[in-house]
Amino acid sequence: MEGLIKGLINVALGDHGDNNNNNNNNRDEEESNPNQSRDERSISTWAQVVSSGGDQDSTDQAWNSNRKEEEEREEGRNEEWQTVGGVSHSRRRPQKVVYAEHEHDDDAQHDYNQNKWNRKEEEEGNSEDWETVGRRPPERPQKIWMDHAHGYKRPPSEQEYSDEVGYGANIEPSEEELVDLSQACNKLWELDSNRLIPGKDYEIVCGEGKKVYQNEDMAEGSLFNRLSKDIFRRPTYSRFCSLLDNYNPVVGSKEEVTTQERQEQAAFIEEISRTAPIKYLHKYLTSKGIVSENCEDFKRMMTDLWFGLYGRGGASSTSSAFEHVFVGEIKTRGEDEVSGFHNWLQFYLEEAKGRVNYQGYIFPRRRGEMPDSETQLLTIQFEWNGVLKSVSSTLVGVSPEFEIALYTLCFFMGGEDNHVQIGPYPVNIKIYRLGNDKIGSAFPIAEC
Repeated sequence: MEGLIKGLINVALGDHGDNNNNNNNNRDEEESNPNQSRDERSISTWAQVVSSGGDQDSTDQAWNSNRKEEEEREEGRNEEWQTVGGVSHSRRRPQKVVYAEHEHDDDAQHDYNQNKWNRKEEEEGNSEDWETVGRRPPERPQKIWMDHAHGYKRPPSEQEYSDEVGYGANIEPSEEELVDLSQACNKLWELDSNRLIPGKDYEIVCGEGKKVYQNEDMAEGSLFNRLSKDIFRRPTYSRFCSLLDNYNPVVGSKEEVTTQERQEQAAFIEEISRTAPIKYLHKYLTSKGIVSENCEDFKRMMTDLWFGLYGRGGASSTSSAFEHVFVGEIKTRGEDEVSGFHNWLQFYLEEAKGRVNYQGYIFPRRRGEMPDSETQLLTIQFEWNGVLKSVSSTLVGVSPEFEIALYTLCFFMGGEDNHVQIGPYPVNIKIYRLGNDKIGSAFPIAEC
């Protein structure tokens, strides 16, 4: 009997060791097999470099080159014309979003054209200055402070706007800035007094890093841990939020723009035109002879550039620069994919509603420079309504007026690739054009 027991123990130990070896071999095969999936095929060289080590310079060069190709390939493919189709719903358990006294159940209900912002302020309950986004697990109701409906639905003549920025702000482009796009973009960063402060106005938790082709969820919870409710009282932020529910995200679906939505567009352009970044942009483009000095002509140009409808997906009037860049779209030709969606505030709101599933950040090109709660340029992976965005870059905490000014400036003064410095970040502002006068897509790519 004793011999039998020892024999069984040996067999058990032997099998366990074999299983460990098999598991390690399987992981090695998954890491090195370039035929495993579409994303892995395109990034196979990068995967081999990351997993093998070797000379640091050659490793970084291969890493940077292949990651840049992957990011540009992902976005470039998303600019193709799409066909109309359905949207896959999120595989995550639906969350409830609490707006003041109302509770809205997101269970398979995606009416993107309903007004979700015109809600009453919660009179009782949470009195804290922080709005907390739910962490996984468990999921729990989220509270989003929306107090910007005051007066925003009134006719344009009855709207109330913030005061014009004083000329104490240095909004005149210098000679150096007029000949150097990078200096001009960095000046926009300096002028963004409305930019949020990490740790004070909001808090993010980056979680673990991953490679573009990896599908595992490397985040323990949400990207945003908290956001000050006062942010939604800032005029440009609140007017920006009022625009986000005006679109059907399915590529190829015709957009119907109502009178109310046109008023919201005009009000947003009017509001941001009173800020330093947009005033600087206007003076810069005027100095280059691109736009008129007349403020009303400039605002009409900005409205048409960002909100003018064009065709995407084989049908006319299905998309716009604002929808693609800031709201996001879902293409359904072939495998469903998220296209665009580069705005941090839209990400926060959709994550709070349970529609976005943050899955981790993409490893930076330089080893050892991992993002943290202070980082304001992130490259991440997430699912939106159950559809994967394998790589997306976003500037976190910047104001709406800054992003509009940055992308507009690069559209008029730059090319497809615009290698510039904004604050502490070397970045490539990627601009895709549709014809000569429309923005197909605009987004940042981290250069390090």
